[in-house]
Amino acid sequence: MGKIAIEEHFNLPEFNGEHPQYVNAELMADINRRLLDLSTLRLSEMDAAGIDFSLLSLTAPGVQAVTDTPRAITLARQANDTLAEVVAANPTRYGGFATLPLQDPKEAAAEFERCVRRLGFHGAMVNGFTDNGDAGWYYDHERFLPFWERVAELDVPVYLHPRNPLPANTGIYDGHPVLMGAVWMFTVETATHALRLMTSGLFDRFPNLTIILGHLGETLPFTMWRISHRAEAMGELIKFEKPLSHYLHHNFYLTTSGNFHTQTLNATLAEMGVDRVLYSSDYPYESMREASGWFDHAAISDSDRTRMGHLNARRLFPNLPARIGKDA
Repeated sequence: MGKIAIEEHFNLPEFNGEHPQYVNAELMADINRRLLDLSTLRLSEMDAAGIDFSLLSLTAPGVQAVTDTPRAITLARQANDTLAEVVAANPTRYGGFATLPLQDPKEAAAEFERCVRRLGFHGAMVNGFTDNGDAGWYYDHERFLPFWERVAELDVPVYLHPRNPLPANTGIYDGHPVLMGAVWMFTVETATHALRLMTSGLFDRFPNLTIILGHLGETLPFTMWRISHRAEAMGELIKFEKPLSHYLHHNFYLTTSGNFHTQTLNATLAEMGVDRVLYSSDYPYESMREASGWFDHAAISDSDRTRMGHLNARRLFPNLPARIGKDA
């Protein structure tokens, strides 16, 4: 049985090359080319890497960076309709994560329901906070409660993906551009966003919410004991009902996207348990072949490899096609 990959990206021509990336120009040109390919090249890479099925999502920052709300709504629908056509043409190889215009939480909720109930998508990919002029909305804000209520009703996961922080929050990186992007900045931004969700009481209000984090959890499995322990001393500042570690263990799944290191994986498994970890590559920002070469030969049990490779995805996404792969 081949693998099911959860964090695999595509792009629309309207977005391609629009936002700066912290890699060299030659590599970024190749990434942009691969983001637009949804057929021959991508499928051949999947075959070579032993990946039967990929859940595709619009690359960051996507519509989250669009400040004009009507345009964000239009582009989100366009991205979802385009992806639905791609999935329909390759139903045994591709599935979809919805793109959501969270500039308007009620519109985002309606679009998510359309994507799940009519287009057959398996969840959503949200690329960090949503721009609001010079500021940004993080999803612990009460304005997003109608959205989260709909997510809870749909009972499908939301993947919280990194993006660059607000310009006002990048001063610590001044003079050290090598720390920007995926090197470090994405991790801090996304881990903090996840902690905001935990500390806001969101998971007490909607205990069945499921959030997915990539990159083996953006360091949270390795820091959660201290975070949870110290949070207990915050007294009247606490807005949540359970230890923060409870939310990580019960409301989050993690993927191996872009973090191909066995010791790190084993530490994640020790904290989360194998049933909360899913295989991913983070294509095309990472190589499918490198991701699979590591995962297929990592010093872990075959049982754990099988569970992370596809069984956990089958359980989390019960509406995946019964038969997948190029020979299905």
